[in-house]
Amino acid sequence: MPFSHHSHSGQFCQHATGMLEEIIQEAIKKKFIVYGLSEHCPRYRIEDLYPEESHLQPLDLSKTFEEFVKEARRLQEKYKSQITLLVGLESETITSSSTSEALDLIEKYSLDYVVGSVHHVHETPIDFDLEMFEIALSKSSSNKQRIENNPEENLFAEYFDSQYQMLQNIKPIIVGHFDVIRIYRPNFIFSDLIWKKVERNIDYVVNYGGLFEINSAGFKVGLPDAYPQRDILQLILKKGGKCTISDDSHGVLRVAMHYDRLYNYLKEMNINVLYYLDYNIEDNIEHKKVIVKEMKNVLDHPFWDQFNSS
Repeated sequence: MPFSHHSHSGQFCQHATGMLEEIIQEAIKKKFIVYGLSEHCPRYRIEDLYPEESHLQPLDLSKTFEEFVKEARRLQEKYKSQITLLVGLESETITSSSTSEALDLIEKYSLDYVVGSVHHVHETPIDFDLEMFEIALSKSSSNKQRIENNPEENLFAEYFDSQYQMLQNIKPIIVGHFDVIRIYRPNFIFSDLIWKKVERNIDYVVNYGGLFEINSAGFKVGLPDAYPQRDILQLILKKGGKCTISDDSHGVLRVAMHYDRLYNYLKEMNINVLYYLDYNIEDNIEHKKVIVKEMKNVLDHPFWDQFNSS
């Protein structure tokens, strides 16, 4: 489908590559009609910096985010006749203050939307690399509040509890990579307890009207499906959840990456209706708000022709 709501650039994210304008130009080349620019929310403690940010201070991340918004709005205006660009952020859920930090940014910069994601458990990254994942796992093992003598069970439970808290506090219109916790444990079998937490979170998003992102980056990290994996996606669909799609691009070469496989995944899951964000054209020009729109017969859209030879 000709949209994505989740992207990053090397200009404003240390683990991405390329300039933001280059990524936008590639999105235009790939015939996207809506492309979301969702840079990471700044982190405010030095212990939360990633290894590639060791030369920076938390204040640098805040300045970088401000520069991102300024550049994104400039490019939004420059390319408005060719593509609809949405300017937002991807949330972080690290400490008890993470919610207020994200909400403050949304208000300060009048952002269009939020991708609600969880990248940390026990204040430790769980999708950055295997080493950090194992550290989070060890913290789950030693957690006095553990509910089972099973580190993986605890880590997954704590992830979905953290996600639930984020959903309640922010109510993001886009829920990012719902089951990213599976990245280093793709074969972990969910217990009834984990499934109850998953179902609780899905119900909450359905009730407030959020969109579940089907994120093609799952293919990139070696998972059999895009995020979320098909067992969770089946439950989302069963409960009437609305889905959208994203490439989670971190560079020019990753714009629409694995959208060929994403098309097949949608087809296998019998998804022929998707939802996306766009500006409400009925709003005052200076105060347009983003609304959810529906697109039917998505599998027949000519956008896919560039990815499928058949």
